[in-house]
Amino acid sequence: MSFSIQNPFPGIDFAMSLDRRVLLIDNRVMELTITTLVHLIHVDPDVNMARFYGIELQPTLFGEVSVLRTWGRIGTNGQAMMVTYNNEAQAADALQKLEKKKRRRGYVPVGE
Repeated sequence: MSFSIQNPFPGIDFAMSLDRRVLLIDNRVMELTITTLVHLIHVDPDVNMARFYGIELQPTLFGEVSVLRTWGRIGTNGQAMMVTYNNEAQAADALQKLEKKKRRRGYVPVGE
């Protein structure tokens, strides 16, 4: 007994099905021109303070850029918040403002 494969839908070209089309699409990941990762800490043993603050830029799937902020007590997972901007310049500006604000409040880069 032999079997022959026949196309049950003669008007559809299965050679160009959606599964095959995926291979033809350019799947480049958005790359940021500025790769900024800021890790700040504020340690004051006199008042039992040991805090961290992290800021970084993350591309989104829609061509925007998010500023991811993490903060909390050193040794914990802390909290996180993400704010999305239309372009990298706006996000980088927001990151610099946040870093400047935290440095004024006594945070210093890790290792300083």
